[in-house]
Amino acid sequence: MVEAARTLFAERGDEVQMPEIARAAGVGVGTVYRHFPDRQALVEAAAERRFAEIEEYARANCFGEGSGLERYFRYVGELLSSDRGLTAAIDSARGRPGSEPRGAAREGLETVVAEVITHDQAAGLLRSDCTVADVYLLVGALSGVIRTGSDWVRFLDLTLSALRDQLSTEH
Repeated sequence: MVEAARTLFAERGDEVQMPEIARAAGVGVGTVYRHFPDRQALVEAAAERRFAEIEEYARANCFGEGSGLERYFRYVGELLSSDRGLTAAIDSARGRPGSEPRGAAREGLETVVAEVITHDQAAGLLRSDCTVADVYLLVGALSGVIRTGSDWVRFLDLTLSALRDQLSTEH
């Protein structure tokens, strides 16, 4: 059901209703409501799934050669850009734009992002004062840039340049 909901939210955003999700999942609407007491709970489950995928990506792809944080930001940018409908549904369900992960999803992402930051700093690829809070701030800004339809790749290039900029003055 969550995957069916994600697909519909990605296609049509916040206008998707529970009966449509039930049809797409091949179940009755009562089944959807047994698992998710309301639409907001289903949107939250879809959000949790997206955050889990971001964490999995980071663990699998953001260590090794080159900047893991850059790979992380580019992946998040691609995901948010291709999945604007789900972002709109999450923002609507939570009553505000730029919503961050919550609970276990937040803990998992914070842990892996901290590890990526430490890895990149040790490799001399990232300024020493970059923190997890900075990454959340920048992902929020990236989300806002994507939401407005602006050139998020250019924004990200400028952001990544700033994250490396201090390196020449640190050494």
